[in-house]
Amino acid sequence: MFYGWKSFVCYRKSEMLDPLSEVISLLRPQAPYSKLAEASGPFRVRRENVDEVFYCMLLVGRLRLDIDGKAPLELRAGDFVLVPKVTGLTVSSLDPPPPPGLVSRPDFGSDGVARIGRPEGLAETSPEVQQLIGHCSFASPDAELLMSLLPEMVVVRGEGRLETLAALVRDEARADRPARDMVVEHLLQVLLIEAFRSNTQSEATPGLLRGLADPRIGQALRALHHAPDRAWTVPELATEAGLSRSAFFTRFNRIVGVPPMSYLLNWRMTLAKHMLRSGDHGIAEVSDRVGYGSTSAFSTAFTRHVGRPPARFAKAMAAAE
Repeated sequence: MFYGWKSFVCYRKSEMLDPLSEVISLLRPQAPYSKLAEASGPFRVRRENVDEVFYCMLLVGRLRLDIDGKAPLELRAGDFVLVPKVTGLTVSSLDPPPPPGLVSRPDFGSDGVARIGRPEGLAETSPEVQQLIGHCSFASPDAELLMSLLPEMVVVRGEGRLETLAALVRDEARADRPARDMVVEHLLQVLLIEAFRSNTQSEATPGLLRGLADPRIGQALRALHHAPDRAWTVPELATEAGLSRSAFFTRFNRIVGVPPMSYLLNWRMTLAKHMLRSGDHGIAEVSDRVGYGSTSAFSTAFTRHVGRPPARFAKAMAAAE
């Protein structure tokens, strides 16, 4: 389902992926943990020291989600939230709200479902709140850099395709079928990708997704990803976007969250690291593919950005493999 990084770096330009596909293929998302959680009546669940990529798909009812350091969210059935960096969070009921001081502790049934306020023996009773929650991870060694291209929080409301995927995950997670865990893993990966694709609201936090949704900045981003080896300048990217230089620079910085040349440098270094890690490309070839006129210029830029020269980086990666 995903493009391996070795095949990715051997692309021909005519076959190049779109920017979001490139980032996702390099991230290599995985969904090692998920569970169904059901609740009836007032509840408040607190988790601390999460330190993982957290997601929640509300399947039934309404609830309030408080992520530490972020504004509270009221979620309805069909809403999906993904937060790349979470330290602590609180999930609580809205109908009715929990009384002060209430701390709920889920009970895990033999079917793996976490329940609050409803014993397992009454499993046939419809819960007031049902959610699919979990953590995802990214296999890429450059995950932190790549995640910096994505929003601080992904919120998608009422997207039918997400609801369909979530229903498939829920049904598969509760079934006792062969290869269940593998099917759930792949369905969750698709769910995460669909969430990224659907997060195009104008109020989304800065990042690649918001940039691609902007008709002007999206044109510049696609041009940049299509030809990372080109000696791009801000005026040339502004032309791609159909904006003046100053208007483009301001708009790109506001929507993507970094200046155009910083984004280009980060992307070039990400591609360079993957090519060097594969062991299939010499430094001169990598230098040419990511747009540096000389090996020495590339080596200087790479060392400044990564912290060690490309030859040492490639050797260390080969040893690790």
